[in-house]
Amino acid sequence: MSENAKLPPLPVGTFVERSVTWSKKNLFDGWFNTILTLGSVAFLLWLIPPIIEWGIINATLTPTIEGCAEATGACWGFVNANLRLILFGTYPYDEQWRPLLAMILLMGIICASLGGVKYPNVRKWIIPMWVIGVPIIAILMWGGVLGLTYVQNSYWGGLPLTLILSSIGIVFAFPFGLLLALGRQSNMPALRTLSVVYIEVIRGVPLITVLFMASVMFPLFLPDGVTIDKLLRAQIGIILFTAAYLAEVFRGGLQAVPRGQFEAGESLALSYWQSMRLIILPQALRLVIPPTVNSFISMFKDTTLVVIIGLFDFLGTVKLALRSDPAWTKYYVEGYTFAAAIFFLICFSMAKYSAYLEKELRKGERR
Repeated sequence: MSENAKLPPLPVGTFVERSVTWSKKNLFDGWFNTILTLGSVAFLLWLIPPIIEWGIINATLTPTIEGCAEATGACWGFVNANLRLILFGTYPYDEQWRPLLAMILLMGIICASLGGVKYPNVRKWIIPMWVIGVPIIAILMWGGVLGLTYVQNSYWGGLPLTLILSSIGIVFAFPFGLLLALGRQSNMPALRTLSVVYIEVIRGVPLITVLFMASVMFPLFLPDGVTIDKLLRAQIGIILFTAAYLAEVFRGGLQAVPRGQFEAGESLALSYWQSMRLIILPQALRLVIPPTVNSFISMFKDTTLVVIIGLFDFLGTVKLALRSDPAWTKYYVEGYTFAAAIFFLICFSMAKYSAYLEKELRKGERR
């Protein structure tokens, strides 16, 4: 650290004094902020107690319709009674340990990959983990080898299907979107035109249209006797759609890098790809972390649209559980609340990691 660099001042006073100072500065700074703070507190006091009373105090976990009928609050018994159907869909009941193990393995690989930011020694294992882990997950889900019963992916569903579609989608959409962004910035007219046309066409239609085309229209153009798995078609559709949006995010990052950085690569006699890998992309990708993660979160939630082509993702299995017995239908609020909580937990974790990643990559910068 240079002699001119100054450390931030240490907090002064007790915890209570610092809390009062922070409140005055952020919550009661002027009459308008004071009114907003008091109004927000009043709204929360009006909203939260009834929710706690309904969702916790008067709720029941009894997994029977009779027990739910006697409760004056939420019927979490619906979730309790249909938990395996909600989590794993129509996957064979006796084999549901396989998607559970596959889901745990996938989450472990993802967490280990994300930990590579803080622990450099982990980075060299990221690619091997994915290369080895993905086939193991496929074997667990499909079976047909090592004594495992073969299960068609039409029986896949629930949270494992949602995680597989979103995780594989992110892994492949990221590099494809990066190549599209570089193509749109290219000096080669043909490559630039193809990239622009692709990005604008895909961004001009909703994901539901892409999935419908991939599931219904695309097989009509295949030769007789040639078929492509429906799940694979949906996965490719999600990748192609997400890559177009990521391309524009990355293009914004490339444009934000000062021109001098490009000239620095040229002055060092670096090739185009060397300059991009060592100088430009590290800066560009760091600048667009928030919108990139925003695209990932959007894609994770958009996987619920695969229900239109007959795949039951996590939200789809909640609907399936509600329809499994007409008596459960009136407890749809509890079912969708449970699904919303899971989606929120995952999306919030992605957002918090985004903030952590920004903080880690900005260490050492002079403020």
